[in-house]
This record gives sequence, C-alpha cells and structure tokens, in this order.
Amino acid sequence: MTTSSHLPQNPPDADNPATRLGAHLLPDGGGTRFRVWTTTAREVGVRVDGADHPMPAQGDGIFELILPVGAGARYLFLLDGVPIPDPYARFLPDGVHGEAEVVDLHAYTWQNTEWRGLPLGECAFYELHVGTFTPEGTYRAAMERLPELKALGVTAIELMPLAAFPGQRGWGYDGVALYAPYAPYGRPEDLMVLVDAAHGLGLGVFLDAVYNHFGPDGSYLSAYSPRYFTDRFSSPWGAGLDYAEPHMRRLITGNARMWLRDYRFDGLRLDATQSMSDDSPVHILRELADEVHRLGGTHLLLAEDYRNLPDIVTEYHLDGMWVDDFHHEVRVTLTDDRDGYYGPYQGGAAALANVINRGWVFEGQTWPLEDVPRGKPADALNSPSFVYFIQNHDQIGNRAVGDRIHHLERVTPAMFRGASMLLLSLPTTPLLFQGQEWATSAPFPFFSDHHGELGQLVSEGRKKEFGHFEGFSGENVLDPQAEATFQMAKLDWTERERGEHARTLALYRDLLHLRRDDPVLKDRERRNLSAGSVGDVLWVRHITDAGERVLLWNVGREVVDAQTLSLPFPLPAGVLRHSEGREEPRLERGEAVLLGTDT
Repeated sequence: MTTSSHLPQNPPDADNPATRLGAHLLPDGGGTRFRVWTTTAREVGVRVDGADHPMPAQGDGIFELILPVGAGARYLFLLDGVPIPDPYARFLPDGVHGEAEVVDLHAYTWQNTEWRGLPLGECAFYELHVGTFTPEGTYRAAMERLPELKALGVTAIELMPLAAFPGQRGWGYDGVALYAPYAPYGRPEDLMVLVDAAHGLGLGVFLDAVYNHFGPDGSYLSAYSPRYFTDRFSSPWGAGLDYAEPHMRRLITGNARMWLRDYRFDGLRLDATQSMSDDSPVHILRELADEVHRLGGTHLLLAEDYRNLPDIVTEYHLDGMWVDDFHHEVRVTLTDDRDGYYGPYQGGAAALANVINRGWVFEGQTWPLEDVPRGKPADALNSPSFVYFIQNHDQIGNRAVGDRIHHLERVTPAMFRGASMLLLSLPTTPLLFQGQEWATSAPFPFFSDHHGELGQLVSEGRKKEFGHFEGFSGENVLDPQAEATFQMAKLDWTERERGEHARTLALYRDLLHLRRDDPVLKDRERRNLSAGSVGDVLWVRHITDAGERVLLWNVGREVVDAQTLSLPFPLPAGVLRHSEGREEPRLERGEAVLLGTDT
C-alpha cells in the first residue's frame, strides 16, 4: 500500500463547475455547457433532441459547446460522427446505452436543512437493496417504509449501489455511469426525496459506491480515452483503473462529492478497496477520505476490505471498515461450515472471544488459502471503526440459492436470536441486512439482467466462481438471469407480526433501543470491553462508570445454568434481556442472556 504524509495537490479546477465533463446547466437560464475530454476522436459533436452540433476544440483533448437548452433536453456525444452515450451523464432515463438527460440537481427544495449527519459511534446500519426492499422497488416506496425502520431503532440506512447499470434488475455492482442514478428506481429528484425524508426522521443515509471497476456492459469511457485504464494492475473484473490519470481520479473524487453534496448522502461505503491499486504519490483512498471530510458536517467513509489493515483508518483516514472475520466466526459457530473461505476459521466460544478481543482474527498469520500473511494488529482502532454483521448481501448471495443463515435447518431460531444479541450488544458498529430483523423468509440470491451471450456467461461464471462452496454444482444454483430469481428476493412485509418472525422482531427492537439508551451499552470505548469463554459459553463483559453488562451465549448443545459457571468475575444481578424472553439466566442451546448492574 502506498502512503504519503502530504495531501494531494488538486489542480485548481478540480471542483470548478466550468470544467466538469458531461452536460451542466448554467445559472440564470444561460443554457447548458457540454464538455468532453477524448484522446481518440479528432472531431466531436453533440446531438441534442435530434439536432447535431459540432463542438469546438479547446486544446488538450477538451471540446466544449454552450447551447440554449435546459433541463429535460436529451443528448448523445458524437466522436468522429459516431453517437456515444455520455459516461458522465447525470441521468440515463432509457438505460446505459441510450440518450442522457440534462438535469438540474439544484431544483429540488430540501426540507430538512438542519441535518448535519451522524458520528460513526451512533450508527446502526440497515443495508437495503432498493429493488427488492418493497414490492414496487422504487425510491418512493422505500421512503414509505422509513418510519418502520426508525421505530426498529436503526439509525442509518445504507443503499446498495445506484450508479446506472444495464438491464431492469441487478445488485448494482456492475455500474457503468457513476453519476446517473439507476432509472428503474425513479428519477434523481425521487432519490433526493428519499434522503430528505430519512433526515427528517433522524436517519442517516449512506451509499455503496463502486470505484474499483466498471461493469462489462455499457461502459463507454474507453471510447473516449483508453487512458482511463491501465495494464499496470490486474482486476478480477477486467481492466485496471488508472487512478494516476487526472481525469480518472477526478471522475472518482467528483462522483463522491456529487453524492454527498448534491444528493446529501451522509457517507459512502467503498466496495472491495483491496482492488483499488494505486501507485500515485497519494493513494486514491487517502484523497477520497480528505475530500469527504472537508465537505462540512459529518460525512463518513467506510471500506469493504478483507485484508485486515488498520492503515485504512490510521494512514488513509477512512472512518471504518467491514470486518468479515466476525461474520465468519459466527457462521462457523452456528453451522460448522468449512468450505471455501470459512475453512481457516475455528468457530466456537473461544474463537468468538478472540475476534471480539482482537477486532479481527488474522493479524499477520498465514492465510492458508493463499499461503501468504494476512492482516496487522488492530490495537490502534476503537470499536466504532469495526463494522460487524451476521448477514450482508455478499454473505447471503454467495450461496447457491441465496439462503440466509436462519433458513438452515441446523440453525434454530434460538441460535439465530443468540447471534443477534451478540451483534447488537457489542460497542462495534452493527450492520443489518434487510429483513434480518424479523428473520425474513425471503432469500437474497444473486440476480442480473444481461442480454445475449453475456447473460449466459454470467450464469455459467457464477457456478465457476463459487464452485468450491457447498451447493454450487449441477442444477442447484439459481439462474441469476431469470426474473423469478429476482422476485424471490423481494421482502414479504406481511409476515413480520407472525410467529417466530414477530418474536425475532421484538428482540431486535429491544436490543437496538438498549444499545442507544442503556447507560453502559451506549459506551463505544473498546478499552471497556473484554471477552472470554467457559466451555461452550461465550462471555462478553462491558464495564463503565455507569455499571456493568455481561452477555452470556451458549453455543454448545447442553443446557447451562449461568449461576454455576466458573467465570473470572461475579455475575451482575439483573436480567436485562433473554433471547427467548425469559426472566432467568438458564441457557438452552443457542440462547443468550444479557445481565446488568448499575453503579
């Protein structure tokens, strides 16, 4: 990893509206400025509402033209006479291969202008996919569910990627037009309404941003210039992005500013940052963090990164990162799965205590699947920087049929609720995946909508990519291209108040409010936390000046009387919450209890 103690020296026009590429409205009805950078075309034009206009060259590959058109105009650029979609488009109403629309990102009148964001220590994330979160699959429909998320007790929603991608359905990680919100979910102003409404309820809004690759269909950057990409680095998804090229770097940093400033997101979660290789004097991650933090208010930047590198926070200045190791230890504990990347994990009470105490598991040990060292000690990081989860889109979708952990026969409802108590009682930052809070019946399989040969390649590639996992063979894998696979993922909101769903939902509501209001659990200092094990019972102890809280989770098969455990400390007297609703500390298999005493 390349680090630098010096801030990047941005060119003076790095955030100058007059030099942004694409189409931008001028103030006071002055028309629209169309601007292109290309190293492949000698003549450039723009086709606006069916009429072609040549664009004068400005030097250094820049072509620019101001036309007396406003919001709603449709356009394509012409490179040596060939019509090419705008990769900087702010909206693509007909999809990634069609005309762009000129939009006014300042026309919406924001209602909740006093909102200033949330510190990471106050975040309890709820990850959702707009297309499957509601039957309608739109921003407006998602907005209608926000009061229920507020009542649940989460404090921030995190939207899976919105940058325009091909087809009528997909996860969003194959985006190709970073500045254009995905049209099937609604118009740009609909997204603003969603963000505004969330802020009005006191909910933060975060966005999953993919800056490590572009999707295989509809990316037109290379038609404008191959210099956006490089062969100095390899990528699992194709050509490496050249962050040392000023236009690629500006495309990424400008996109982050747009989401946070124009759409008023509170932060970004960066996808697969281990694949963002950069040999620039200042790593692109450091520059992104500096851009995000200088915007004013509280804006956060999180990484998805399996390398267990505290440098992401300490050197690059991101605020935190997703921690796979916690999920994997919980998964192995509950299921004894050993295939694929679960193989190196031990599971069990002692292993869970270790990941809680250390933050993650691998901190320099050899990663046996590749026979290379992985990770560094996380001693310098505080609890909020660790984003923990027992479900997310990947860990569900990386299974043949997208089944969730609570769908497995060997995971009883009590075991799932016990794992949930552990997640929500820790001072680390929790993340839930949509429907988890009521143990939804809906799976979340991988789905896409690529056409022709590419669609077939996606279907076959899915089987190959995860062939080392149980179930990814033969006819067991759901076809990601089938619309039925997408429909399966839609949540059934009517089941929440029935049976085990209602019981689980009540637990999640109680725990989320406890971690916000309880005088001990609302403390986020890692130094106040310790964990250990007695046989198959995990204990987690949290002590502050306000009192003491102890979680006990029985991950074994035998019934345990908490009062008879040989713990290194006396148990607090009061039962704050039992995963099964009882008022005594006896623990059946998979059950957990939270005990407490106030000072």
